[in-house]
Amino acid sequence: MDTLLTADVAANAPRFRRKPSTYVDAIHDLPAREELAPAQLYSTESGRLFHSGRIAIATVGLPARGKTHISVALARYLRWLGVKTRVFHLGDYRRENVGPGQSIPEDYFFVNGALERLDCLWSAYLKLMPEMLASASSVLLRQKILKKCRDDIYHFLNHENGQIAIYDAVNPLAAGRRSLAKEFAKHDVETLFIESACTDERIIEENVRSVKISSPDYVGWSSEDAVKHYLSRMSAKIPHFETMEEPELNYIKMFNAGERITINNCSFGYLSYRIVFYLLNLHIKSRHTYFVRAGPTSDEDSYKTDAGLSDQGKLYAEKMGQALLRHRDGERLALIERGGPDIPLKPLRVWTSTRRRTVETAAWLYEQGYSVRQRTQLSQLNPGVCERMSERRIRAEMPDEVAKHEADPYHHRYPRAESYHDLAVRLEPIILELERQQDDLLIIAHESVLRVLYGYLMACNATDIPRLSFPRNEIIEIIPASYNNESSSILIPDLPPEIIPSSPEDLKIPVPPSEAPSGTASPINLGLARTAPGSRKAVTPQANGGSTPQEPGEGSLLLVDRALRD
Repeated sequence: MDTLLTADVAANAPRFRRKPSTYVDAIHDLPAREELAPAQLYSTESGRLFHSGRIAIATVGLPARGKTHISVALARYLRWLGVKTRVFHLGDYRRENVGPGQSIPEDYFFVNGALERLDCLWSAYLKLMPEMLASASSVLLRQKILKKCRDDIYHFLNHENGQIAIYDAVNPLAAGRRSLAKEFAKHDVETLFIESACTDERIIEENVRSVKISSPDYVGWSSEDAVKHYLSRMSAKIPHFETMEEPELNYIKMFNAGERITINNCSFGYLSYRIVFYLLNLHIKSRHTYFVRAGPTSDEDSYKTDAGLSDQGKLYAEKMGQALLRHRDGERLALIERGGPDIPLKPLRVWTSTRRRTVETAAWLYEQGYSVRQRTQLSQLNPGVCERMSERRIRAEMPDEVAKHEADPYHHRYPRAESYHDLAVRLEPIILELERQQDDLLIIAHESVLRVLYGYLMACNATDIPRLSFPRNEIIEIIPASYNNESSSILIPDLPPEIIPSSPEDLKIPVPPSEAPSGTASPINLGLARTAPGSRKAVTPQANGGSTPQEPGEGSLLLVDRALRD
């Protein structure tokens, strides 16, 4: 029993917010209204949590060391917990200031020409190499961009109840970092520096390939030109970069994608330690995460029975495994054809819950030699007393509970049941281990679990999560990138139509035409506007362009997304 929500209620709910594209990671899309985050345990009048004040996190490191990846991943985790966090990418301000299609000066990334600010050794070196100095106009342009970024940080912290601002920039000089910390201290803002240091050339090469694909700087560039330009930016920074060694500053120093971490703790509070704990689980290596539902069982309507797969379910498990392996092989060949390295695929690991349906869905892959691990936290949402109850009986016997659920389907729980919020809190150890995972990962679970995990990785708000949809004929693929995660679907062909639809299967109330979802079909169809093959048609168009429900069956106006169904 995980969704009891009609479409018109969803569209008009005060917390409802529709993202511009269902495939876009919403990590940079702040909600228009204040609302509880998916794993937020409590709220305060000030909007700040964990008895912590305002914190400015400043990244440190050369290009292609994963600073932006760390910034975005940390913001994703903190916002999931309810900490009001925003990332300020200095590169975004540069692109906005220069304008679309315009190029920046060639010496923009060179060191400041004010030699007196550098130590004697580098001053003497740069006097012999004047071509590595930035011109006065480039220095003024950098200062203008920097001022705009800092002003926005202060506005977020002082006037928008922001708690953590992440300043994503190189911050190469010790003197500049000390000055930055003093400036934030004047505004009663604590500063925490996070440096990503990397000596492993393989990691740097992988990051360069990733950045040239995902960075807005290189839209429309050829791969060769993008890599050449990016490497020149790196070379301009290397001669004068100073690693973090300031004893008076708070900083966390990560080496080689999390192999080792050094902490300089001057005044850490609880939230800073929580950040350290998260970074201990984070790495910047690329990998793919796949989500797929378990196959149909011989007793679909029972949560307690824990039934095994039906004959159709066993066929589904084999077809799903074949489709995934075929897709992975195709991606590798496509990468080689585009000029990428001819390297083996990363190992694929499989996680399931301890319930029979998920374990048996992974059986075919296990027989092919893939590692399968069972995780109790991945068990589906518990329906409580609503198990096997008809829709009419639920509405007749528990009208108050139905009203509460329609008002807030994410936080409400039926008697002796779990809410989505309960599930999100239960899944936090899985989320941290998912961040720690360096191999490709397939998660086979119930749709309620996939909704929460997808909601975390794609920064969905709590209102969106109960309406995410995962038809059985799709494997959802999520690839972490520097600026945001990317999501796509892999079709599982030749499945019986009756096992494909995602829940709820008997949708009868359409979304008003003005609120129709934008974007293409995706894992986030919000459960409102999609009719899967083999399911009953949801809406009948009218001549005036509107739509009305078809004749509903008994109790069909109540959308019961059974946590019993998989």
